[in-house]
Amino acid sequence: MWYVSTRGTAPRVHFEGALFAGYAPDGGLFTPEELPRLGKQTLRLSALSYPSLVTELCALLIAELIPRDDLHAAFSRFRHSDVVLCPAEERAEVLELWHGVTYASKDLSLCCTAHFLQDFLEKRGTHVTVVVGTSGDTGSAAIESVQGAKNVDIIVLLPQGHCTKIQELQMTTVLEENVLEGNSDELDQPIKAVFADEAFVRKHNLVSLNSINWARVLVQMAHHFFAYFQCAPSLDGHLLPPVEVVVPTRAAGNLAAGCIAQKMGLPIRLVAAVNSNDIIHRAIQGGDFSLSETLQPTLASAMDIQVPYNMERIFWLLSGSDSQMTRALMEQFERTRGVSLPEELQSKLSAAMTSESVGDEAITQTMARCWEENRYLLCPHSAVAVSYHYQQPSSPARCCLAPTSAAKFPEAVLAAGLTPGPPEDILALERKETHCTPMQNSDDWVWMLQDTIEDMGRRRGVTS
Repeated sequence: MWYVSTRGTAPRVHFEGALFAGYAPDGGLFTPEELPRLGKQTLRLSALSYPSLVTELCALLIAELIPRDDLHAAFSRFRHSDVVLCPAEERAEVLELWHGVTYASKDLSLCCTAHFLQDFLEKRGTHVTVVVGTSGDTGSAAIESVQGAKNVDIIVLLPQGHCTKIQELQMTTVLEENVLEGNSDELDQPIKAVFADEAFVRKHNLVSLNSINWARVLVQMAHHFFAYFQCAPSLDGHLLPPVEVVVPTRAAGNLAAGCIAQKMGLPIRLVAAVNSNDIIHRAIQGGDFSLSETLQPTLASAMDIQVPYNMERIFWLLSGSDSQMTRALMEQFERTRGVSLPEELQSKLSAAMTSESVGDEAITQTMARCWEENRYLLCPHSAVAVSYHYQQPSSPARCCLAPTSAAKFPEAVLAAGLTPGPPEDILALERKETHCTPMQNSDDWVWMLQDTIEDMGRRRGVTS
C-alpha cells in the first residue's frame, strides 16, 4: 500500500513513511494512493468488537506487519471493555467515543498511533520528538498515549484561554517544561514552519500527532464502520441500507475518515456539525472556504478553530485524486486566507455530506432537552451533533458521534442549567502542581518552539 501527497510532488511512501512524516515534503497530506472497495464483504466486519474492527481496517491499509495482539493491547487502559458504547436514546443513537483515559475520542486514534510509533521505533532503535498543537483534547490524549515511552519526547502547544479548566489541567499537570501556551489557530503556524525545515526535522526526528498524521485518520475510519453496524436497521437485504453519521467537526480528521469510508463502499451520509466557527459549513453549503475575521470562542471550545486542514484530504478525494487542483487551491488559501471552491468540487462535496452550524444558545438548549427527555448528559460538542438531529427529526437511520464526556465541560453543563458531576480523577487535577511556558504575542513563536526542541535534544545528548 502506497501513500501519496495530496499536492502531488512529494515521493510516495509506505505507511511507515506516512506515520513519521506528518506533512508531506511538498506541504500536502499523505493519503492512500488507492482504496479497497468492500461491497457486501463489509458484512463480515459487522460482528467485530471495536478493537477488532480497527485491526481489520488497519490490515487493509498497512502493508507493513503490525502485530495484531499489540494493537488490541492499545485499548487496555480504556474504562470499558467494549471501548466505545452506544447507549439507548429515544430517537437517535449516540456513539460514545470517550471512554479512554482523558475522556475524549482522541484517546482512540492516539493510543493506536502511539502503538504504531513504538513498534517502528523499537525496530529502528531510534528516538522521536512529538510536537502537538491542540484545541483542547488532542494534547492530553497525546501525552497519555506516550506515557512511559523511553524513546519519545513530547511538546504540546496549548491554546491560551480556549480550553476548559479541566482540559488545561489534564495537560499542565503532567508535563514540566514541555507545554507552550498561545492562541489555538495561531499555534498551527509555528508547527508548520518548524516542520518545513527538513534539516531540523531530520536532526531531531520530529513527528506530529495532530490529525495531519494519516495514522489518526486511519483509526477514525473505525468510528464510521462501527456506527454503521450499530445503527443500520437491517443487513439482510440485497443492498446495504444507508445510515446518516453526524460528526462534530473540528479539523475535519473524522470527517475525512468518513469520506474515505464512503469511498470504500460504506453507505453512510455524512453531516458536518460545527459551532459558530463555520468555515466547513460555508464550504459545503456554498463553496466559501475562507477564514472569518475573528475566531469565535464557544462552549464547544475544542471546535474553536478556523483552519480545518483535513479538508485538503477531502478535496483531493472528491476531485478524483487531482493533486494539481488540490495544490493550487490550498496554496491560494494559504496566501489569501480564502478561496471559492470550483463548482464541480463544491457539487461533489455537497453530494457527499451536508452540514449544520450551531451556536451556543442551541448547544445549551440541546443539552437541557436531552437531559429532560432522556436523562442523558451531553458534552457541548456532542450537543452540536444532537442539535442537528432535533432539527431534522425525519431521516433514515442516524448516529450522532459523541467525542467527549460532559465531565470535561462543567462550564457548559452549568450554562445549560444542569448539574455537573465530574469523577474523582478529574476532581483530583485541581490538587496537582502545574507547569506551562507562556507564549506572548510579542514573542517569536517559531524560535520558542525550536529552542524547546533543541533543549530537549541537548538533554538527550543531541549536538548542534
